[in-house]
Amino acid sequence: MAAVCFYFQVHQPRRLRRYSVFDAGTDYFDEHRNHEILDKVTNKCYEPATRLLLNLVREWDGRFKVAFSITGCAIEQFKQNRPELIKLFQELAATGCVEFLAETYHHSLAFLYSRDEFNEQLRLHEAMVSELFGQTPQVFRNTELIYNNELAAYIGSLGRYRGVIAEGADHVLGYRSPNYLYHAPGAPDMRLLLKNYRLSDDIAFRFSNRDWAEWPLTSEKFAKWVSQINGDGHVCNLFMDYETFGEHQWAETGIFEFLETLPEKVLADSDNVFLTPSECIDTHAPVGEYDVPHMISWADTERDLSAWLGNAMQSNALHELYKLESHVKETGDDELIADWRMLTTSDHFYYMCTKYFADGDVHKYFNPYESPYDSYINFMNVLDNMRSRMEEVVAT
Repeated sequence: MAAVCFYFQVHQPRRLRRYSVFDAGTDYFDEHRNHEILDKVTNKCYEPATRLLLNLVREWDGRFKVAFSITGCAIEQFKQNRPELIKLFQELAATGCVEFLAETYHHSLAFLYSRDEFNEQLRLHEAMVSELFGQTPQVFRNTELIYNNELAAYIGSLGRYRGVIAEGADHVLGYRSPNYLYHAPGAPDMRLLLKNYRLSDDIAFRFSNRDWAEWPLTSEKFAKWVSQINGDGHVCNLFMDYETFGEHQWAETGIFEFLETLPEKVLADSDNVFLTPSECIDTHAPVGEYDVPHMISWADTERDLSAWLGNAMQSNALHELYKLESHVKETGDDELIADWRMLTTSDHFYYMCTKYFADGDVHKYFNPYESPYDSYINFMNVLDNMRSRMEEVVAT
């Protein structure tokens, strides 16, 4: 049996406004630009894709299932600017065919810098998922699928998660397939679901590429690839950004028609099913150990952390940010703490990336800066102002 496990990441950062050393205000975020981008992505992706998924779930009467992880950053902007999106996701949750995963509330790199903050953001995100969607997350996905053995062991020690989603990296898997469940070294009860990046990227990145040997990608063709897993795998983990549908791949490419007809073509093979991540864990036992001593991610061609920690600017900005953590929290100033947390969003450091080679177009996506250096300077100006605010609160 080949179980198709669809998982979509929904995230929108709060982008910073242009902030100079002469600015003294605390309005750090470019809300006009953030609203503008949210409207664009909502109209092209979030609304039509979510309505389509809702129709498909209802049409297939429980046989078509998907999973989401939605960041707190995105939800806060939905509440402020597009509350109808929350209602649509709540309708999906009510079908019983959609699972909501856990992650850091602010899409942060906190696991790398502060376990206290990491735990606080997990609790914030869990509370949000429970309040809005009536679910207690059972499966965790770290920001950008950043993962190693230590993360799996730590998540297992929390005692409330059954699995973790990770990248199916070739250099880790070797000859093995991502189409099985695995467990982490020292954490045999922590199930790992690995992204099949080839099939995922066929949809997310290659779908509209007319130079690709498999173009055009039809639902019939893709369903045949899924069926080929039967006998050589248990799961087909299709993990991707939700913006794939309508934003990365425009409606004109036929991406919505592909998604609309995919369940029919996949389920035409009686050996195929759709399962959520938790259902994959319930259905299949791990076949071996996935040993990841060094950090991996789903980003760029290297599948490492270089998108956020590849240069001295990024390292310095992150170091200075987390150096403020204990001092900011000790103030007890809720507004200051909230602003600091929004600065932990990984996108701020992604914009500082200087890897403009094979991954250049990806790093330019909705990037508000002309260069990584502009991003770094702007971020540090905001951080300096935040440091001054903190000192003023302490002094009073």
